[in-house]
Amino acid sequence: QVQLVESGGGLVQPGGSLRLSCAASGITLDYYAVNWFRQAPGKEREGVSCISSSDDRTYYVDHVKGRFTISRDNGKNAVYLQMNNLQPDDTAVYYCATDRTCYGSAWYGYKGSDGNYIYWGQGTQVTVSS
Repeated sequence: QVQLVESGGGLVQPGGSLRLSCAASGITLDYYAVNWFRQAPGKEREGVSCISSSDDRTYYVDHVKGRFTISRDNGKNAVYLQMNNLQPDDTAVYYCATDRTCYGSAWYGYKGSDGNYIYWGQGTQVTVSS
């Protein structure tokens, strides 16, 4: 059974940092692109970052570039999202999801698991507030 578990969320003041983790079981993350998404209350889910499976190339949406860093640790079968200089607009539930490639079906709205490449975690809450 495939499981993705996010952790590391919490309450942080503006300008603070958090590191989110996405730990996998049942699959080897190195064989997948791994995305981070977020969804704020009343808003659509938004793709934030992705790390590719083939060459670990990384991608970010413009408004997190320079603040967020995605990375993977194959020995721990995990992917991380280091978030610095957090702002109130970053408040959301953050999800990790695998896919065959970055900018794949999950990035463009596929919401479920396809039982092959796309798996989702349950999310971790990030709240940025003073």
